Amino acid sequence: MRFIRQLQTTFTRSYRSRTRIHAHTTALPERRNNNVTDSDVVKCNIAITDYMRNGQCNAALCLFNSMPRKTSVSYNTMISGYLSNSKFNLAQKLFDVMPQRDLVSWNVMLTGHIKNNNLGAARLFFDEMPAKDVVSWNAMLSGYAQNGLVHEARRIFDLMPEKNEISWNGILAAYVQNGMIEQARRLFDSKEKWAVVSWNCLMGGYLKRKRMVEAREIFDRMPERDEVSWNTMITCCAQNGKLDEARRNISSWNTIITGYSQNGDIAHARSLFDRMHNRDCISWAAIIAGYAQSGDSEEAIRMFVEMKRDGERINRSAFTSVLSTCSDVAAFMLGKQIHGRVIKAGFEFGCYVGNALLAMYCRCGSIVEAHEVFMGIEHRDIVSWNTIIIGYSRHGFSKEALEHFDAMKEARIQPDEVTMIPGYSWVEVQNKIHTFSVGDFAHPESEIILAFLEELDLRMKLDGYISTTKLVLHDVEEEEKQQMLKYHSEKLAVAYGIIKTPKGRPLHVFKNLRVCEDCHTAIKHMAKITERLIILRDPNRFHHFNGGECNCGDYW
Repeated sequence: MRFIRQLQTTFTRSYRSRTRIHAHTTALPERRNNNVTDSDVVKCNIAITDYMRNGQCNAALCLFNSMPRKTSVSYNTMISGYLSNSKFNLAQKLFDVMPQRDLVSWNVMLTGHIKNNNLGAARLFFDEMPAKDVVSWNAMLSGYAQNGLVHEARRIFDLMPEKNEISWNGILAAYVQNGMIEQARRLFDSKEKWAVVSWNCLMGGYLKRKRMVEAREIFDRMPERDEVSWNTMITCCAQNGKLDEARRNISSWNTIITGYSQNGDIAHARSLFDRMHNRDCISWAAIIAGYAQSGDSEEAIRMFVEMKRDGERINRSAFTSVLSTCSDVAAFMLGKQIHGRVIKAGFEFGCYVGNALLAMYCRCGSIVEAHEVFMGIEHRDIVSWNTIIIGYSRHGFSKEALEHFDAMKEARIQPDEVTMIPGYSWVEVQNKIHTFSVGDFAHPESEIILAFLEELDLRMKLDGYISTTKLVLHDVEEEEKQQMLKYHSEKLAVAYGIIKTPKGRPLHVFKNLRVCEDCHTAIKHMAKITERLIILRDPNRFHHFNGGECNCGDYW
């Protein structure tokens, strides 16, 4: 059918173009009704929703009238669209002529009556409903509550045959919003488990009445807190002159931002940061570090610039994070500029920032500058030595790496677990953690893993993969170096994950050390060949491998 084929492209075109397309549907012969599939009807319903969402009620009606076959969903979509566009009378007329009404139809119109501020008509409509579900009861309860009719809302609540979290929170909010805080507290104490939104509601009620003691009690009892919880408490502390308490809460808030970031949830971290009324340098450093760890180097740098514009003092943590992100994008010149600011701030020769500068130059491949920074650090610690040794080895300077390893021992700095630690990778399959080390053939399914890895290695080479054998410092033949690289722990973990998880599902792998250059290249090919999103978390960041690319842009 011509109009159905045209509908498939409707969502990517302009409104004017959509109108032209659906103008042709008015001429569709009724006799084609039997040829209309369920899929065709669904596409039409989606198009109607799209029109209504953009305020194009006439275009939606034109399409609706041209449909050879309509379902209750088609009618409900039109009615809901009319109500969303404040066209109650049109919604009522269409509801009245519906050939068949389902529970959704009744609930939609009930909500329409309530939004139309006609509670009397809404209650009559509610009483006439042939059937009701929890959505119907909640809608009526909400209508009474929003209009300050708390006693009627409570009667509805008591009559409900079943209640859900929305019901409980609805009556609680009704009490709080209408100043009945004691009744709200009695209701709250009558139930053991509440959603975080309910805790926030009661806490906000106390704070609105400047009852700080009760508000703080609720806050302290909350089993979990979201950004609304923290924002409400901190704002109220500040407004009531309790600045010391507000500052303590800011410290907790900074901890929450850091926690979100370390778990890869940068969106929640940023949401929390944006809601903070009083940020300190630790807040800025936390969000910059979060973006750096999540791989969004551009946003990390932008936030660093914003921090300077905001007049906030740049601390060691902020310098360290932005230097880390400069190395992630190989932003050598920007890193050099920040190096200048580090010198002005007097942080250059301390271990904390000095090590970050050292790591930045090493990752950018600027070994000469890295060596200069290393020599300038007043009190080199194990991190300083590890960074310069790893920097030399990764860029093919095996002789210099070994020389610095010997120099480290001469300086009486003992190699630690980072210097000597073996690499481990792990993947979760069916709620069980499977751990792999380099050349690990002890896994119960090692034969299957190795066979699959051999097959994958061949396909990767056909796709253009070349082993980075310069990373192998052993004095062995080229072929043996390739074999040594083939069985790195992250490759084994990825291979096992691909075998054991459903095709197309994102794969999450973890590594205790920075992923090596060869494995990074290999996993890009693995992701492309197997058509998987592979997310690898190493100590530096999250790597998202997809379609032969990594979100880090090959700088990490």
